[in-house]
Amino acid sequence: MSTSAMTLRIGPYTVDPPVVLAPMAGITNTAFRQLCRQYGAGLYVCEMITTRALVERDATTMHMITFHPDEQPRSLQLYGVDPVTMGKAVQMIVDEDLADHIDMNFGCPVPKVTRKGGGAALPYKRRLFGDIVAAAVKAAEPAGIPVTVKFRIGIDDENLTYLDAGRIAEAEGAQAVALHARTASQRYSGQADWSAVARLKEAVKTIPVLGNGDIFKAQDALDMVAKTGCDGVVVGRGCLGRPWLFGELQAAFRGEPLPEGPKLGEVAGIMRRHAELLTEHYDEHKGLRDLRKHMAWYLHGFPVGSTLRRGFAMVSNLQELDDLIGQLDHDVPFPAEAEGPRGRQGSAAKVVLPEGWLDDPEDASVPAGAEMMHSGG
Repeated sequence: MSTSAMTLRIGPYTVDPPVVLAPMAGITNTAFRQLCRQYGAGLYVCEMITTRALVERDATTMHMITFHPDEQPRSLQLYGVDPVTMGKAVQMIVDEDLADHIDMNFGCPVPKVTRKGGGAALPYKRRLFGDIVAAAVKAAEPAGIPVTVKFRIGIDDENLTYLDAGRIAEAEGAQAVALHARTASQRYSGQADWSAVARLKEAVKTIPVLGNGDIFKAQDALDMVAKTGCDGVVVGRGCLGRPWLFGELQAAFRGEPLPEGPKLGEVAGIMRRHAELLTEHYDEHKGLRDLRKHMAWYLHGFPVGSTLRRGFAMVSNLQELDDLIGQLDHDVPFPAEAEGPRGRQGSAAKVVLPEGWLDDPEDASVPAGAEMMHSGG
């Protein structure tokens, strides 16, 4: 099947091109999602929301689930370790019409999460994992809200969980699964093992399988589909400071010529638009502070002096941003060195797990203290 003819269906929704923006903590708020959606179609997922924080109506969490009126379908990612809380959170989403699609996070490799048995540690407990997925599906089904599940290859090379996780999610009624083709111990280091995506595609027969990991340019997405047979791709760090990547991905999947990379002046305009959207979502002070982390990504590879870079990294209001933008050479073409990996990479590390976690994969008891009150990771 040629990629230009690919259609991805997740429940009632057609995702064309078959591209999903991965939820990223502190990144994929409504402002960044709007920015990305200007360039290309796809599914754009809100940053991770914890089931407990949602059920308890934590004020920060309730603000995080802001969707633009034009955003369709509204896609929300949930983190949870308890089937009961997961069921309540999904019921609340249904009752209050808070989202149109629910993705479940079982891929987080952060020590504070795995230490308590959450995130990427959880699929090792097959029965508990199945119970959590089943609870979400049961609550979502009457409203026609599709539930999808994202996970990693496993805890480490000795404890691979992805094939079981894929089959269990499929059996419990998930509408698609996504694999970040790294173990939790790899975090974001090394290379994603795309062959695992191919093996998952063979194991899961009736629902779409999406691949995630090391998609930094449009060709990477086409290569992943060609090598693995996956039904779509999930893009995370590749779009940091590069929301126009979604336009390139749309062109690539439709077999159209890729748009030229933006000149520095165009990038400056995108930064300005991002600042406006963040100001609308928060306020000017908080919005500009939030923008700071994006600055190095936006300017990556461009010949911008260190003083100017520092100014962008410390920007605190729109006037300052405009002054800095005025000092850039707007005609500088998009540099080749701006392609390739971006965002955190770090190094591999042993995964911290609860005492005795690996003793019994069939143990369905909820891990103590793993429910998190803070959304966004």
